[in-house]
Amino acid sequence: MQITALAENTAIDGRFGSEHGLSLYIETRGRKLLFDMGQTGLFLENAKKLGIDLSGVELAVLSHGHYDHGGGLAAFLEVNKRAKVYASRYAFEPHYHGPEKYIGLRPELAGSPRLVFAGDREELGPGMTLYSCSREQRERDLGSFGLQTREDGVLVPDDFRHEQYLLLEEDGRRVLFSGCSHKGVMDIVRWFRPDVLVGGFHFSKLPLDEKLEEYARYLDSFPTEYYTCHCTGMAQFEYMGRFMRRLHYLAGGESVSI
Repeated sequence: MQITALAENTAIDGRFGSEHGLSLYIETRGRKLLFDMGQTGLFLENAKKLGIDLSGVELAVLSHGHYDHGGGLAAFLEVNKRAKVYASRYAFEPHYHGPEKYIGLRPELAGSPRLVFAGDREELGPGMTLYSCSREQRERDLGSFGLQTREDGVLVPDDFRHEQYLLLEEDGRRVLFSGCSHKGVMDIVRWFRPDVLVGGFHFSKLPLDEKLEEYARYLDSFPTEYYTCHCTGMAQFEYMGRFMRRLHYLAGGESVSI
């Protein structure tokens, strides 16, 4: 399995652009997948620089309904004429960061015939499954971090029911993709116990203290290999690396073989 970060908060070198967002290109079992589309069309530009033709992507997944993961959706639908895009049935609900800042998706894209709205569990093909985990019990709920959705005209804390996770199984290994891990990366690892987890931890606002050390040690108690990025935060990543033996960063333009 080959995983390439097409868009991320950082870049591996000056050839590639960066933005607050995430887009991952995946080749597995002879198939080409896209996981998230970043904030803009930057992922397309970086893909071209890497010699990756996104018109050949066979299916795409939108991890959740925030602009920094689905802002490039329209651009992807334009350049790729065949791939279905799997999104949560809640992805196009309105999402906010505070009362003024809308951070959701473009509502008009919800009517695209290319979109497939997934339920709690969706089989995408051999060894490829989407999960919402919305019914799973959270033992370490870190709250909504000020993120909200609108219900009956009132802003309420987001429960992240629009977030979903992609599990790929290849050669006996279980590789899990999580865009931002809003439901809690520690619970996500406990639910799936993957061999590899790729994605953001949503720790960038957390102080570098004993609580973050506790989280790092908990994650390290699993035999999982972690390739993190985006909303984890660079300072938090470096701090957690003092307590985790299998923690790596995946920057824009970088590829890893798993």
